[in-house]
Amino acid sequence: MTDAVTYRSDVTVRLDDWMGDDAKVIRMAKASIKRTGGDMDSAAREGFINFLARERHGVPFEHAYGTFYIEAPLRVLRQMAKHRHTSISEWSGRYSVLEPVFFLADRDRHLVQAGKPGAYRFQPGSADQWLTYVWQTTAASEYAWRSYQAMLNAGIARELARDVLGVGIYTSAYVTLNARAMMHFLSLRTSGRDYATLTSHPQAEIELVADGIEAHLAAKLPAVHAAFEKYGRVAP
Repeated sequence: MTDAVTYRSDVTVRLDDWMGDDAKVIRMAKASIKRTGGDMDSAAREGFINFLARERHGVPFEHAYGTFYIEAPLRVLRQMAKHRHTSISEWSGRYSVLEPVFFLADRDRHLVQAGKPGAYRFQPGSADQWLTYVWQTTAASEYAWRSYQAMLNAGIARELARDVLGVGIYTSAYVTLNARAMMHFLSLRTSGRDYATLTSHPQAEIELVADGIEAHLAAKLPAVHAAFEKYGRVAP
């Protein structure tokens, strides 16, 4: 173990595995008539995927999926667990010693939350608020890490010692979503698109995860992603 606490403000989203492409989505949609769609040119394939997205025929999209390796603060992984079509295999603090890496926001991250639940606005905050945030976050993180180490050194089980660590500690996980679940996740966890059907106000750090996932969705299923964009970023 190390005494040196370090801080991050980023997340890692790395593609671990992917299955399926635009053609597979079409093949699954045409399974009911025992066709493959193999005779369709690119324009016809895009048109058919647009039809599936527009008419909310969602099941064919579930046959393509990706697995991502994600490093993020614990609170971000907990938010992802709310998406029930997400399979998560997370690093366990019960079976291994965690690492002293904690979240500390960059200066340009908004600090102040104003407004009612469901209609929050986020504001930059003052210089004094920034200093308070940095001081309290680093002091609490370092104290928590020392307490964790002290308990481990005293022979206390990892599953109990970890209780002193806050939700700002970094964890890692493999997260698997099918393409339909990805689109649902993106519709709720991305912002700034005035053409989106749903207005979303995601936490900044989970939006970083969503941006990473979306980049892979667009690369692996370009016609599906284009249809998602075209019809208001709503999952079919």
